[in-house]
Amino acid sequence: MTNSIEFKLFAPHNKEAAVVGCFSDWQPVAMEKGDDGYFKTKVELEDGKYEYKFRVRSLSWFLETDEWVEIIDPYAVDIAPESQNGTVTIKEGAKIVDTYVWQHDDKSLPADNQLIIYELHVGDFSGGEDDPKARGKYQHVIEKLDYLVDLGINAIELMPVKENPGTYSWGYSPQHFFAAESNYGTTDELKHLIDECHGKGIRVFLDGIYNHANTDCPLTQINHDYWFHHDPTDPDNSWGPEFNYEMYDENLDIKPAWKFIGENVNFWIDEYHIDGIRYDAAKQIANYDFMHWIVDRTKEHGGMKPFFNVAEHIPEKAEITNIDGPMDSCWHYSFYANVVAHLCGDRYDPEELKDVLDCKRKGFMGATNLVNYLSNHDQTRLMVELGNRGIVDEAAFKRVKLGAALLMSAVGIPMIWMGEEFGDYQPLNQESSKIDWTLMAGDKNQHLFDHYKGLIHLRKENHALYTENIDFFYEDAESKVMAYTRWNGEGSQIVVVVNFSDNFLADYTIPNFPADGTWHEWTSNYDIEAGDNQITLDLPEYEAQVFVK
Repeated sequence: MTNSIEFKLFAPHNKEAAVVGCFSDWQPVAMEKGDDGYFKTKVELEDGKYEYKFRVRSLSWFLETDEWVEIIDPYAVDIAPESQNGTVTIKEGAKIVDTYVWQHDDKSLPADNQLIIYELHVGDFSGGEDDPKARGKYQHVIEKLDYLVDLGINAIELMPVKENPGTYSWGYSPQHFFAAESNYGTTDELKHLIDECHGKGIRVFLDGIYNHANTDCPLTQINHDYWFHHDPTDPDNSWGPEFNYEMYDENLDIKPAWKFIGENVNFWIDEYHIDGIRYDAAKQIANYDFMHWIVDRTKEHGGMKPFFNVAEHIPEKAEITNIDGPMDSCWHYSFYANVVAHLCGDRYDPEELKDVLDCKRKGFMGATNLVNYLSNHDQTRLMVELGNRGIVDEAAFKRVKLGAALLMSAVGIPMIWMGEEFGDYQPLNQESSKIDWTLMAGDKNQHLFDHYKGLIHLRKENHALYTENIDFFYEDAESKVMAYTRWNGEGSQIVVVVNFSDNFLADYTIPNFPADGTWHEWTSNYDIEAGDNQITLDLPEYEAQVFVK
């Protein structure tokens, strides 16, 4: 049985277009343009999977006037791995992406203030095990979800999974915005990963690239300046054709870039049930009206479940997240830069530390407005930074543990870069760089993992860490010691005492302690008495002690 299947291409100012495919022996089938700017035609097809392309007379400035070009459908939902053609799947007379049936849509997911995010690259997250298996697929992330649950993770942020050319990529030059990266597996395998995450109470965020596209993105071939700026707006920070969010088509009363990206975001929410988006290079997007609009769309399409929108905006600005700001949150680059400098012993500036541990001091409103991190895909791992300064072995592990305590106790949402929690020291490398799971066999690495796990558990158990409340009640600039407390209005409280020096401080007294009585030190598991509003303790070099009332 054949079905009349519509093919359409949005190219409102182009003169002619045709569809070609395996169903037409790759001969052009003419398309008619309507008043809505779409070229359309119908083809009789049986149920099955077909490869296809479009031919269009281009209006792009770098081609001959009205030159015929072959392009992949900008809305193609799947790309054939070998031919790189778009594919369309027909089932029961309708276009579908796949036949995946969701199993865990009814599971409750953590609120934004409860998030502990784990950033990972699908291709490098697995495959560093001590065996010859290549791994690096969606299904192999599923196999490690129990590890993430054990660690305490309740959100993963996938580095871009939109289709890119080649066999390996970080994904930051997207070519096909509606197609999932085929190097990692099929569309239903990606859905299975997201579904399994939901089943374990883990939200899934996608790294969305909406500032720019790959130079071979089909839109660039149709009519480059309809969707993109003619020239880079910031030549020093340009990674490809930049979407022009100011461009307005009076005839159709639309903003073309808004239309395309809006439909793309809707698609990923509706089709893949994602729970949040990280907006790469939001500073370069430079259009708050668009950001407000796209964030509102995500909330509408997310429905009753929480949806998280976080901007990568360097340097971070409070105005992007506060009451009138478009985003829910912002990556906190200053936390990384300043905390790492202190962990490496480059400087000691308590006011600088306070500014990043308490985001309110820089104008941010509260606990979900910033995502803190010690490293990510763009920033060198802390272990590497320490090694570059000759700080290795036990000394390095001590400082990483201190960093973890600061990360989990600062105001904001903590994010871990894959492998950081057990001391992986792979350098940044845009070629395949598997994290080294064999390190988990080392005692120091396992202890570091347990340290992260314990602090994450503390964060979940002690809801003082979900608030924006923080008070720096003690500092000793000479000894490089500071102490702060976090609390909520329901009796939960912690105190963090930090030694940023390389001196062991024996019988060190902390005055102005928030409350007398018995406190439990979380990281080393001992009790201590506070009296006369002070405690006396041994405070080793580069160590944080975390006290729970």
